[in-house]
Amino acid sequence: MTAEGQPTVFVIDDDAAVRAAIQGLLKSVGLRSESFGKPREFLSRKRPEGPSCLVLDVRLPGVNGLDFQRELAQQGFRIPIIFITGHGDIPMTVKAMKSGAVEFLTKPFRDQDLLDAIHQALDRDRVMRQQQSEFAELRERYKSMTARQREVMALVVSGMLNKQIAYDLGTSEITVKIHRGHVMRKMQAESLAELVRMATRLQLPSGKK
Repeated sequence: MTAEGQPTVFVIDDDAAVRAAIQGLLKSVGLRSESFGKPREFLSRKRPEGPSCLVLDVRLPGVNGLDFQRELAQQGFRIPIIFITGHGDIPMTVKAMKSGAVEFLTKPFRDQDLLDAIHQALDRDRVMRQQQSEFAELRERYKSMTARQREVMALVVSGMLNKQIAYDLGTSEITVKIHRGHVMRKMQAESLAELVRMATRLQLPSGKK
C-alpha cells in the first residue's frame, strides 16, 4: 500500500462504549478504524503505510495522554493526534496544542467536530508523508554523487564561481564545469537557486569540507 492508500483512524480510550461509538461514526462515513484500550496495545501495532491519525483520550489508566504524546515524539513516531477528554481545562488544552495536537475536544462533543478534526489530521499526515518521501528521494540523489561532486556542490551553493572552485580544489575550470554539470543532472536541479534550496533542505555544510 502506498502513502496514498486507505486512511486509518486509531482510537485509544479505556471506555469500550466510547471506542465503539467513535468507530461506528467513522464507519458511517467510510473511514477505516482500529481501537485500543491501552496505549501499549497501540504501540505494538505496526503503523500502516497509508495516512493515519490518532484519537487519544487524555486520561487513561496508568498513563496521561499528554505524556504519551511526548513519548511518541521522543520515539520519532510522528502521527497527528486529536485529544478527547471529559475533564479538559485551558492549561491542558494549551499544552496539547503547543505539542502539535490537531484538536482538543471536550466530551460530549459533536460528531461533526470530531470528523472535521479527523479529516484535518489525515490531510496533515498526507502532507507530512509526501514531504518525507520527497526528502528520502533527495537524499538518494545526493548519495548517488561521487565525493568530488558533493564537494563541488558544497562550493557552488556557497556562492563561489567556477574559477574560484577550480583554484580552491587545485584543478581546471573545465573540470569544475564538468563536475558541476554532473551535480545538476544527478540532483535534478534546473537552476542554481533550486540547487541551493536542495542543499538547505539537506542541511549540507557550505564550503569545502
